[in-house]
Amino acid sequence: MGCGKSTLGRALSRLTGISLIDLDTYIERRFHRTVTELFAERGESGFREIETAMLEEVAAFEDVIVACGGGTPCFGRNMEVMNRSGLTVWLNTPRDVLLRRLIRGKHKRPLIAQKSDEELGAFIDAALEARKPFYSQAQARFCGANLEDKSQIDASAQAFIDQFIPSRR
Repeated sequence: MGCGKSTLGRALSRLTGISLIDLDTYIERRFHRTVTELFAERGESGFREIETAMLEEVAAFEDVIVACGGGTPCFGRNMEVMNRSGLTVWLNTPRDVLLRRLIRGKHKRPLIAQKSDEELGAFIDAALEARKPFYSQAQARFCGANLEDKSQIDASAQAFIDQFIPSRR
């Protein structure tokens, strides 16, 4: 959460011409509800069931970039689905960068919307610790720290392409 998956994904799509699927947006369009509404109506476990089904659906698509939610890899067999479907990359972003980004945008995120800044810091620490075993199953890592303005985003996207998509240079 907050590491820059959607930001980097949009830039990669723009530079490569590969379609981007933001999994949360895909879910919202399919269910005609926001992620926040789905969480409220079905609880986290109900939302995660939907998320897994939609992940399996998009995993069958060819030549796409998928930006999944921060919790997606941590449920069911989602990491297995992702790893067998394409290159998985852990967008590893420093804690201080995550905290700054999440403080700015927490009103858009149902899991953290009501947390104070101090609670948010503790949440990040706990989430990173709990999610690390899942994230570490990704086939590669990429730093998400430099996604703050257009020039950083473009430079990061080009570095990602050079590292992971050599046929699209």
